Amino acid sequence: MVEIDLDEETDRWQWRCPAGHRSWEPTNYHFWCAQCARRNDPEAEPEFQELRNVRTEETVPRDEVELVRGSDSYKSLRGGKA
Repeated sequence: MVEIDLDEETDRWQWRCPAGHRSWEPTNYHFWCAQCARRNDPEAEPEFQELRNVRTEETVPRDEVELVRGSDSYKSLRGGKA
């Protein structure tokens, strides 16, 4: 499990969408990239399943990412169990 602190800019920005953008957002079951969605390119996929770490080149699927804000888990902020 990889933990990403959404409030920590350097932590969050080392993770990118498959096209290399930092404008990704988590959804319930996948990720979504604003820059990919704005591109006028039929090949651009704004929804994706894996984030890429630009420091290590590792990719991590959505279900292996724990999103937190400071010391709280993202799930607990949305009313679910941490």
